[in-house]
Amino acid sequence: MSLKIAIITCSSSRSFAEDSAGATLERLIEERGWKLTERVVIPDIRSEIANAIIVAADAGADIILTCGGSGLSLQDVTPEATADVCERNVPGIAEAMRAASLQKTGRAMLSRAVVMQRGSTLVINLPGSEKAALENFEAVCEQFEHAVAMIAGGGH
Repeated sequence: MSLKIAIITCSSSRSFAEDSAGATLERLIEERGWKLTERVVIPDIRSEIANAIIVAADAGADIILTCGGSGLSLQDVTPEATADVCERNVPGIAEAMRAASLQKTGRAMLSRAVVMQRGSTLVINLPGSEKAALENFEAVCEQFEHAVAMIAGGGH
C-alpha cells in the first residue's frame, strides 16, 4: 500500500533547514515507498497548526505527522490544535508511543501527544526532537497501512 503522508513541524524557533526531525521522517517515509505530500514548518500558534492540519487532510493525506508542541510548555499547543479540527480520538497509538518511549526515558510520561482522525486522515502528534520523533515513529509505523485500510472500510 502506498500511503500519502504529510509532515507538519510545529516550531517558532526552528526553520525548515533546521528541522532535523522532519528531514529524518521524510527519509523514513521515502525508504518505505510511501509518498510525502507536504513538509512544512509552522509557528507554535494553535490556529496555524489547526489550519495546516486542515489543508493537508483536505489535500488527501492519509496520515499527517506533526512534530513538536506536545510537551508541557505553555507554548506547546499541538494536541489542542489537533483536537480543534479532528472528530475521533485514536488513543491506542499515542499510548503505544508513550509505552515505547518509557522504555528509554521516564520523561516520556510528560508527553501530551494525541492521535486523532479528521475524516479519513489519521493525525499523529510526534515529539519535536529528531531522536524522539524517530523512536516514536518506529514504535507505531508498522500499523499505518492497516490503520489507513481500516479507515477506508477494510476489515481486520
